[in-house]
Amino acid sequence: MNSSDFWNKQNTSFCFELIDNSCHKTDISLLRFSAMCIIMFVGVVITIVGNLMVIISVSHFKQLHSPTNFLILSLAITDFLLGLVIMPYSMVRSMTSCWYFGEFFCTLHSCLDMMFCTTSIFHLFFISVDRYYAVCQPLHYYSKIPIDVIGVYLFFSWSIPCFYSFGLVLSKVNIEGLQDKLDALSCAGSCALTFNKQWAVITVLICFFIPGTMMIGIYIHIFSIARKQAKIVHSHPNYLSSNTNIKSSLKVESKAAKTLSLVMGVFILCWLPFFIVTVVDPYINFLTSDNLYNAVLWLGYFNSTLNPIIYALFYPWFQKSFKCILTGNIFKANSSSLNILNKD
Repeated sequence: MNSSDFWNKQNTSFCFELIDNSCHKTDISLLRFSAMCIIMFVGVVITIVGNLMVIISVSHFKQLHSPTNFLILSLAITDFLLGLVIMPYSMVRSMTSCWYFGEFFCTLHSCLDMMFCTTSIFHLFFISVDRYYAVCQPLHYYSKIPIDVIGVYLFFSWSIPCFYSFGLVLSKVNIEGLQDKLDALSCAGSCALTFNKQWAVITVLICFFIPGTMMIGIYIHIFSIARKQAKIVHSHPNYLSSNTNIKSSLKVESKAAKTLSLVMGVFILCWLPFFIVTVVDPYINFLTSDNLYNAVLWLGYFNSTLNPIIYALFYPWFQKSFKCILTGNIFKANSSSLNILNKD
């Protein structure tokens, strides 16, 4: 080792100072480190607390036990687990470029990370199917979407992402042909999920673009039908004045569809940059910078932070149940039967 190499090594921070093959630790200013810490920590807290509120609300209040809300409940569980199990460890990795939690948990973390993201978009796809029947075929909704059908939706939403994510990572087919490159770049303290060209395209299609495109098509059709229904409402005021239940139902279902389409739109906007980087990176010889990767990754994570905020802004029942939880009224006898959906 010459004097310049010795000097550079002395002035370089490593993830593990006592290991020769240790990865380099990111050297950032105190201001940037503090800003990242605050933003990520706040995101983690809101993700955990906000989605926990949704879980408690839908689980506790009987008025909220509807097919759509059961899907929202399961989606909130996905976001809650992402905030609890994935985001805190990714926060440490993003801020230091180091993985301190062992190789086994790195593999588990990578599997669960991809699984929760895919599970979210599968939930959103089935929510769009649910909304299609609620808005476009309202008279047949409860016969088409009974609780056992929701159970099937939930089974596929969890099982397919689980088998795909764990099967892909544990079989290591995603890194076939990259062994020499990964061996040359490997160091103690790294944890990154890498894809070869073939599996990058397949994964992005299965986990994002195919279900995302189908969702967009479904919601376009929903709003097309809703627009036609609105014209019918305005052109037959006398009939609907004597059928206020139909008019009210159409209005409620249409509003729910708009809110849930907003949830879908936010998901696509948050995760689209990450999946673009994922599919492009193998074709540019993995030259994506750590800063860009962390930025698009956390933009995707923040989707789980935004979902309960959207519910709070657009769902009066969530505002009411949130207040009930904070004031402790949820612990009172028969609180599960409180009127949550309608105004007092």
